[in-house]
Amino acid sequence: MGEGHQTPREATLPPTRWSPTKGARALVHTLPSTVAMLGAVLGVMLGLLAGAMAGCTHSLTGLARAETPDELRVGTSGDYAPFSQEVPGSGEAPGFRQRGFDPDLARAYAKDRNLSLQFVPFRWPELVADLEAGRFDVAMSGITVRPERSLAGRFSLPTASSGAVALVPEASPLFRADDLNRVGLRIAVNAGGHLEQTARKFFPEATLIALQDNAGVIDALARGASDAAISDTREAPHWQATHPGLRMVGPFTSDRKALLVAAEQAELARDLNLWLLASERSGRMAAWRSEHLGDPEGDETPHPALSALLAAIAERLALMPWVAEAKRDARSAVEVPEREARVMDAALAQVRETQEANGVPPAQRVRAAAVRELFAAQIEAAKSIQHAVLGRPRPPGQAPPPALDTVLRPALLRIGERIAWLIIQLPPGIPDDVIRARSRSQLRGLGLAEERIDDLARGLIAVDGAR
Repeated sequence: MGEGHQTPREATLPPTRWSPTKGARALVHTLPSTVAMLGAVLGVMLGLLAGAMAGCTHSLTGLARAETPDELRVGTSGDYAPFSQEVPGSGEAPGFRQRGFDPDLARAYAKDRNLSLQFVPFRWPELVADLEAGRFDVAMSGITVRPERSLAGRFSLPTASSGAVALVPEASPLFRADDLNRVGLRIAVNAGGHLEQTARKFFPEATLIALQDNAGVIDALARGASDAAISDTREAPHWQATHPGLRMVGPFTSDRKALLVAAEQAELARDLNLWLLASERSGRMAAWRSEHLGDPEGDETPHPALSALLAAIAERLALMPWVAEAKRDARSAVEVPEREARVMDAALAQVRETQEANGVPPAQRVRAAAVRELFAAQIEAAKSIQHAVLGRPRPPGQAPPPALDTVLRPALLRIGERIAWLIIQLPPGIPDDVIRARSRSQLRGLGLAEERIDDLARGLIAVDGAR
């Protein structure tokens, strides 16, 4: 049976809310504190090979409201239909209103939590800087999950999927992604975001025209100032509707969209994840996706916790090339058995602590052997990526990697919190073939051998059935 028909390993907690306190955000609840245990776990993990699990998360089956209204500041670009579009009309800013998938999510969350809502505009090149500067609490604007953004904040559970495409005139001789990678071909793309980096990766021989104004990308193609315009599977149909005579080439990537929360806003991130998972299980997310994106995400909606867990594992593994480069610079070994043992012990402690904090009855807790199998598969997958990176020279001109101890490991710890929480959200009885198929679908593109992906799938199967 699907996830919506089964009871996950969770217990209903007392009413929970997120509220601002002195510039930070706090999740108010009535559970006993578990800070001492977390401190011990974090102390171990900060010195580990590639980071591990930390923090304590909370599970909630219902949606509680705040007792008094507070403000939620949401960053939005306002230029990216169908996710976020600023249109004339009365609304959150004088003379304008935010329309789209993400503004509707923001309004629903604010209503459920009794929060006032302020939309804060950002430009794509300044997204990370604005988030780190505290201009808003969370960015909700069709944000693509990317490694450099994982370093700056906390991604939520995935909200949608997409893939990069190129739009070309119907009469164009360009039909495949490879056709676009040629000298002299002009490709327009929005500057500073995921699509610019994707275009630079796939089309190094072409001439990229990076435009600050996203609307200028399709205008450049319409005026003949470019031969192709880079978009994605969600935005491109809107551009095709306003500019007839265009067709898509691709998709040539498989991407995830999520909310991006400021790194220091741990409690807001947890509460948003509680709300998103509850909204997935209730069918609200599928309804919003159908309304704004044209589909409810197909076969993924019956198992949102599985998809979210795989997305978190993929996000963590996507940081491994940087981990490898940092180790290259430090002349550190990839294979350090004693550190791997400490990683495993810390992961087991984190999952155990998360289950205790969530009130999961002992009989329903995930067995340690299953947790060990899943994390062993993650460690081996991480090492395989690192070995592959270190097996070839660093490309000329490549920027130095982020600092391992002060940037990469904190990001890995943040992702680890989400992995530990999602493990106990998996409902029992997800079919093994669904787990295998979903693993192969969501973990492709990371450079993993099929054997490593199958090992991760077996670990997930073990965790799902280990009660």
